[in-house]
Order: sequence, then structure tokens, then C-alpha cells
Amino acid sequence: MINRILNLTNPYNDSIFVWGARQVGKTTLIKNTYPNAVYYDLLLAKDFERLLRNPSLLSEDLATLNDDNVVIIDEIQKIPQLLDEIHALIFNKNIRFILSGSSPRKLKRSGTNLLGGRALREVLYPLVSAEIPEFDIHKAVRYGMLPRHYLVSDPWKRLSAYVGVYLKEEINEEALLRHLKTFSRFMEIAAFSNGEMVVYKNIAQDCGIDYRTVKDYFEILVDTLVGYMLPSFSHTIKRRSIQAPKFYYFDVGIANYLRNRRHIQFGSVDFGHAFEHFIIQELIAYLGYNEKEEQLSYWRTSSGYEVDAIIGNGRIAIEIKSTEEVQTRHLKGLYAFQEEFPDCRLIAVSFDSRPRIKNKVEIYPATDFLKKLWDHEII
Repeated sequence: MINRILNLTNPYNDSIFVWGARQVGKTTLIKNTYPNAVYYDLLLAKDFERLLRNPSLLSEDLATLNDDNVVIIDEIQKIPQLLDEIHALIFNKNIRFILSGSSPRKLKRSGTNLLGGRALREVLYPLVSAEIPEFDIHKAVRYGMLPRHYLVSDPWKRLSAYVGVYLKEEINEEALLRHLKTFSRFMEIAAFSNGEMVVYKNIAQDCGIDYRTVKDYFEILVDTLVGYMLPSFSHTIKRRSIQAPKFYYFDVGIANYLRNRRHIQFGSVDFGHAFEHFIIQELIAYLGYNEKEEQLSYWRTSSGYEVDAIIGNGRIAIEIKSTEEVQTRHLKGLYAFQEEFPDCRLIAVSFDSRPRIKNKVEIYPATDFLKKLWDHEII
């Protein structure tokens, strides 16, 4: 069993919302943490239809429980009305709820009772390098870090099934939009923009739809936790920065599948893009799990300088290169950024054979960088 970094126990016995994209391991983690809890799975017809028809049955079911019991409800977003019952049970019976879901979008849009601050919010990300003994970075870059995908030798069919289930259950069944075929095409086009600045009009032309619809579609991907926007860093003075976010799918394996990058080879352009995505994925998970308030962003100037990752207000700048030997030409963006922030810590992540320092830039082989990251020596 893989031990996850996210810890769902706390000294105050608070109720918790556990969000995360499909198949990141929410149910496994919750059940392992609370093996004796009362469990409802709203993906099962018997639980879903019964509670949808009459949400008050939840209170009746739990009327005999003692105080301080734990109740798990999986996929809570499927029946938002249950949250009123849950609120009352927390307040009146001191029952602790662990509520998991793959999409908070439906709850947000419906103006549902989100328990008035009576439940903590946690996010479970795909696996991270620190959770995997004998971690294989090449496998992670090619197939991603969803448990069902990383832990098998060739998960391509599972990646295909994942996208199909997402479209069917997250998009179609939740009635988020009418034109599922158009959205499916959009997901493929968005994959070609993965890790790039988002230009809505260009994507709209490729999809044959209005740019406002493209914005709505990106919002759906973000709200259903299947993608995220990386904002641009805009606090430099000497050089004008470009103000446009970058889009990333939540897992590099999904992006590879949608771009048909099944057999990417080390040293190729595709491998470089996927490697950058993977490191960004690890940084996002680290900041999320450690509740860091510093924002992750990227920097690109109108004159062409770029840095892949900026931590906070220019405190750390990280360049990600899949080369086996970082050279001065790879570091131009870092040096340009240092002119704006002289005290900035400069880091390059690569496939160099050994850690070294080149003109104040700390250069780390990827596995060394990841170990230092999760040992809290980077951020």
C-alpha cells in the first residue's frame, strides 16, 4: 500500500471536504484512514436513488449513532441537498463527516450550503514522487501519476477509459453542457495548448466555436479539477511581462494521451514538454499539501525571456530543462529575472548527472530536486 502525504486526521475532529479529480485515490485514502466509518457511495444506484428521493433519510439512518461517530459520503456533489441534513447532524449530534467529491462545481453553482465553515477543505492530488518507493521519473513523465496508471506497465487503455468516464459521468451526467462531442474535441485542442499561454481566440478557431464558449469550457476543466491555470508573474519593472495564464491538465498522463504522445523518447521536444509539466505538477502538489500561501506563477516577457516557475513574489525562480547538461544558453531567463530580483534563489532542474552551481544558479538532477523539494529544502 502506498502511504499518501495527505493526512485526514486532525486533533479537533473536524468534518472535512476531500476534493480531487477522479481516480487520484480519495476513496482508498478515506477508507484506510476511517475503516470503521459508516459509508455511503453516491455512485451506487441504491445509495444515490434513495437519498436523492428523500434526503431526510440520512438523518433517520444516523439517528442511532453515538456522538463523535464518523460518516463517509463519497461523491457528495451528486446530491447537494444532503448538505442541509449534514449541517444539522454536525450541529445537533456532533457527527463527523468526511465528504469526498471529484467536482465542487455543482455545489458552487447551485449556491448550496457548504456547512458554514464547519468543514475543512482538503485536496488530494495524483501521486507524488515522495510517495513512491523506487520512483521512476521516466515512467511518471510518460504515463502520469494517477495510481491506476503509474502502477501498471502500459496504462494506455486505462488512460483512454479515464477520459471516456470523465466525459460521460462528470460532463454528460451532470448536464454541464449540451454538446459533448464539441467539448471532447476541445479537450484535445486544449492538450496542444497544455503548458502554453492560453489564447482563447486561437483555440476557438481550431474548435470552430465562439471564444466565449472556449472560456466557459476551460472553466469547466478547472472547476471539475481536471486542469488548472498557472498565472503570469507581473511584478517586474525593467521588462514588460506578458499577461496571459498557462493551462495545464492536472496530470501529465492525461495530456500525453490527448496529444497521442504514447511513445515519447528522452531528448525529444515532446519529452521536454511533458517533463516540464511533471515538475510543475509536483510543485503544485507540494504547495497544496504544505498549505503554502506563496503563489506559483510563470514569467515571460515581450522580448522573449521566460522562467518556467516563480515562487511567491520573486523569492525563487525555477527553470525546467530536460537536457543532460545545462548550459549558459538555458539560463538566460533566470539571469534576466535576477536583474529584477537580485536576491532571488535561482534553480535549474534537469537530467544533469550531478548537482552543481553555475554562476549562482543551483543545478539539480530531477530526482535530487524532487527529494529536496519534499524534504522542504527548496521552498
